[in-house]
Amino acid sequence: MLREDGHDPEDCRALSEVLSRIGDRWTILVVGILAGGPQRFNEMRRSIEGITQRMLTLTLRGLERDGLVVRTQTKTLPPSVEYVLSDRGTTLLVPLLMLAKWGREHRPGIVESRIAFDLARSAESGDQEKSKIYRLSSRL
Repeated sequence: MLREDGHDPEDCRALSEVLSRIGDRWTILVVGILAGGPQRFNEMRRSIEGITQRMLTLTLRGLERDGLVVRTQTKTLPPSVEYVLSDRGTTLLVPLLMLAKWGREHRPGIVESRIAFDLARSAESGDQEKSKIYRLSSRL
């Protein structure tokens, strides 16, 4: 139901649900790898540093459930499974690339803002974190 300001709370719930699927660390990496074409499970696992077999399985299963990835099993010995982006999954590439571009452009400013915020907070509290924050900022 639309509010007087034209805002529909259902839009927020729908967006939140979608962002929870596509916004996690592993989903973005899996979609990025599948952008290059079909991949087998172990190829992906080797390509994504730090992902466990369980997390890759859960991520692929969630993407398949949402219709973003198609899983194809061939009847060979041993069985071979291949994953590919669906048509819907392919449409996700454009907004992800735009978000990645935005992140690259704005990351330095975000890092600076975080440092300034943390320095101001530590000055307010008289905390000894100042030297740690200063060391961090000098590395940037």
